Amino acid sequence: MSAGRARQARRSSRAAAPASDVPDVLAPDLRVVFCGINPGRVSAEAGAHFANPRNDFWRLLLDAGFTPRLYEPGEQFALLELGIGLTNAAYRTTPGSGDLRRSDFAGSAERLERIALELRPRAIAFVGKEAYRGAFGERAELGPQTRTLGDVGLFVLPSTSPANAAVPYAERLRRFRELRDWLVPVERPAARALVLDREDRTLLVLFRDELGQTWWTTPGGGVGEGETPEAAVRRELVEEAGLGVAELGPEIWVREHTFAWYGRIYRQNDRIWLVRVEEHEPAPTVDLAAEHVHEVRWWTLAELEATTETLVPERLAHFLRELLTNRPSPEPIDTGV
Repeated sequence: MSAGRARQARRSSRAAAPASDVPDVLAPDLRVVFCGINPGRVSAEAGAHFANPRNDFWRLLLDAGFTPRLYEPGEQFALLELGIGLTNAAYRTTPGSGDLRRSDFAGSAERLERIALELRPRAIAFVGKEAYRGAFGERAELGPQTRTLGDVGLFVLPSTSPANAAVPYAERLRRFRELRDWLVPVERPAARALVLDREDRTLLVLFRDELGQTWWTTPGGGVGEGETPEAAVRRELVEEAGLGVAELGPEIWVREHTFAWYGRIYRQNDRIWLVRVEEHEPAPTVDLAAEHVHEVRWWTLAELEATTETLVPERLAHFLRELLTNRPSPEPIDTGV
């Protein structure tokens, strides 16, 4: 990120959070956003996160390998260059976190969800269990969480406050290093099919996680060890839709997508083939609920263009219309997220 972008992010953060004495440090596509519980008086006076000199946060960033040197709180916007952001679960300044009221967290989960969906960090790391509890109203163990905000993973660290002296520095450092390693995505090759029938309807599967987040995507999944992508897509079509395909059409799309799923972060590289069928009634051959698939059905292009449901990729309707209007491109098209 350029110095100009950092200055713009600083101005935008201050404008977006007038209720806080400490500005958010945010920008698009960060590696991680650290979320504290709320500003203390020292931080409020400095206008900077974790400004109490007895707070271990900045030293932990260095010792865990997040920063190449020890940064001062006043350099907080320089963290954006390293892919690191900062925010708080509650904006009101208090002498200590014990002075917070439940009302101080009103709208916190929604605000963090907006950060996740609009700025797309890889993860949000809560600095202390109480920061997570304040935002979501539920207790959490330290480490990766199964809850996500869209594609964004959540991780809970020990508090770095001097009030948390019962947790030794070595244990805090171990957790920060665990976060650093967890943020490195697991590479996952995947193969999918855009299945079109004679009416140009497309076959989609509905995923739903334990929190009720849902999205529709094309049939397919991960490529197994020793399996070719073409074999993987044929297998997935049989499992998810009971559709046996002797021959695949051209490879039409590719997509790279980083996302969190049940406590892990993946970088998935999709290859997507065109498959044409006359007609087919989906009849899965495996227990799809175990894979969080809850429905398989045909969609018309008009339905895709009108829906408010989450589609994967996001511009599925656009790319489908392009495909139906023109012949497949000689080279696969990158559909983005």
